[in-house]
Amino acid sequence: MAAEPDAIAAQLATAERAVRDRYVTGAELAWIGHLQQRIYRTIAARPEWRAAFLAAVPGDIRATARANLDATADLRATVVPGPDLPTAWRIVEPAPLDDLTRYYREAETEFGVPWSYLAAIHLVETRMGRIRGTSVAGAQGPMQFMPGTWAAYGEGDVNSDRDAIRAAARYLRANGAPTNLSNALFRYNNSQRYVRAVTAYAEVMRAEPDAYRGYYGWQVYYLTTKGDILLPVGYGR
Repeated sequence: MAAEPDAIAAQLATAERAVRDRYVTGAELAWIGHLQQRIYRTIAARPEWRAAFLAAVPGDIRATARANLDATADLRATVVPGPDLPTAWRIVEPAPLDDLTRYYREAETEFGVPWSYLAAIHLVETRMGRIRGTSVAGAQGPMQFMPGTWAAYGEGDVNSDRDAIRAAARYLRANGAPTNLSNALFRYNNSQRYVRAVTAYAEVMRAEPDAYRGYYGWQVYYLTTKGDILLPVGYGR
C-alpha cells in the first residue's frame, strides 16, 4: 500500500471501482476488498491525513469514501486497545457471498428490514461470520445475540448465518424498523457510534448494491496497543 495520502487516495479509487466491476471475481476481488479495508483503517488511524486524503479522492467516489472512513473511525473509537489478542475467537472462512446475499434478501422480504442494514450489522459484528466465539459480554453467533435476546427472537441455530440474520431482522422489526431504523439499531447496540457506522455502510450498499462485494472481502483486524493486528483464517484453532 502507498505511504502518502494522495497516493493512497489513488489506490482507493482503483479499489472502489474494481469492487463494482462484475468481471472482478474470486481471489482478485478478495484482494481488492482487503486493500479497500486497509486503506480506510490506515486513514482512520491517522486523522491528520484525513483532509488531504479526501481532497485527493476523485469526486465520483468521495461521498462513499467519506462514509466508509467515518464509519471506520467511529468503530475504532469504541475500542479500548489492550496488549493481548483474543483467546476466545476462532477465525473461519465466511459462507459464500451469494448465499449470504440470498439470506439478507429473504429476511428483507419476510420482515421488511432493508437487506443492506442486515449486511452492515453482519459486517460490523463478525466480518460476515468470520469470527466464531462468545464475546466478552456473552453474545453469540454471526449476528452476536445475547442468550436472552436469542431466546425471544431466534429460531434454529444461533451459529447459523441464515437463522441469525432472520433473528436480527425480527428483532429490528420489533424495535421500529424499517420506519425507525436508528432506534432499532440503538436497541441492537446502545452506542450512537455503532448506529452511525452501521447506517453509513448500509446506505452505501443501498445506493450501490455492488459495494457489498468489497465489504465481503474485509478481514478481521484486532486493535491493540501495538496497532492493528490481522487475525487470519485459522487463528485460534
